[in-house]
Amino acid sequence: MDVDRLLPTPEAADLIALTREIADKELSPKVDEYEAAETYPEGLFTTLGEAGLLGLPYPEEYGGGGQPYEVYLQVLEELAARWAAVAVATSVHTLACHPLHTFGTAEQKERWLPAMLEGRMIGGYSLSEPQAGSDAAALSCKAERQDDGSGYRIHGTKAWITHGGRAGFYALFARTAPGSHGISCFLAPGATEGLSFGAPERKMGLQAVPTTSAYWDGALLEADRLVGDEGQGLQIAFSALDSGRLGIAACATGLAQAALDAAVSYANERTTFGRRIIDHQGLGFLLADMAAAVDAARATYLDAARRRDLGRPFSRQASAAKLLATDTAMKVTTDAVQVLGGYGYTRDFPVERYMREAKITQIFEGTNQIQRLVISRGLVA
Repeated sequence: MDVDRLLPTPEAADLIALTREIADKELSPKVDEYEAAETYPEGLFTTLGEAGLLGLPYPEEYGGGGQPYEVYLQVLEELAARWAAVAVATSVHTLACHPLHTFGTAEQKERWLPAMLEGRMIGGYSLSEPQAGSDAAALSCKAERQDDGSGYRIHGTKAWITHGGRAGFYALFARTAPGSHGISCFLAPGATEGLSFGAPERKMGLQAVPTTSAYWDGALLEADRLVGDEGQGLQIAFSALDSGRLGIAACATGLAQAALDAAVSYANERTTFGRRIIDHQGLGFLLADMAAAVDAARATYLDAARRRDLGRPFSRQASAAKLLATDTAMKVTTDAVQVLGGYGYTRDFPVERYMREAKITQIFEGTNQIQRLVISRGLVA
């Protein structure tokens, strides 16, 4: 992958070059083996943190990279083109940092944010529950305020946590009162007495980074672990998800680009009837459609990111980017398997893995049906 990127500064160009160097050295040689064996990449996120890639869109004063979102997303795309699971986990970490950065007090940020942005603590996002996925207002996990002022006791089950059991902290959403205005946000330590995790889910793809359930059995979170005000949780969650959807859009675009690159490479080498298969119009036009779709997905997420960077509303555009990029990833990876024919259906080539990995992008951070709901509501006069 060597996308000709239009970057806003020379510093951003250097950052992309650094990302490509790290990705080619640390991700590409390991991805096939680790995904096949479902092996966690020990030390890899420390490497990414030391390179400054885990806090890019956050302020330098707290250890972040101070980069525009449009640059951060293109870094994420580069990672995803080599190893989708790592890129998704990086996106989730950035998502998990959002509540503290945006709604935390100055004291909270000074205390915890540097370790998070520098990658010394990897984050997980704990919103979904077994019976509350897209309907976040239906959360039942409870946070009971203690009369002695010691904090909150957490009871309940959370689901679908990327980096579950391995993260150093979780952005946790739990119920402090009835109703849709009764959800609150907490910054929960990964090592908390009374917190345990289920076995990793047996997934179609993204197998090297665990996704688990979490079980809260009366764990005590100190009062200063509350982020924002009581009852502000859904506002915080939805604010974070707008940005998180752009992260998934970038990951999906990187995955689609990788599939396109693999298909083009194969089509340039494989011959039938005395010609390279890319020279057959039927196949050449299929590849052209794939390339156009990847370009469109990238342009769409960059448009939304630039709106975010300018401080303009971008919720509808974020949903559109997530919808378009992830549908594109599913189609392009499927078409890549078709280009390779029988070989595409084997594990000797990576396109079958790309196809399996693409499917989840249409589901998490809000299913694509939810994205259509968000977009349609944005059109109401």
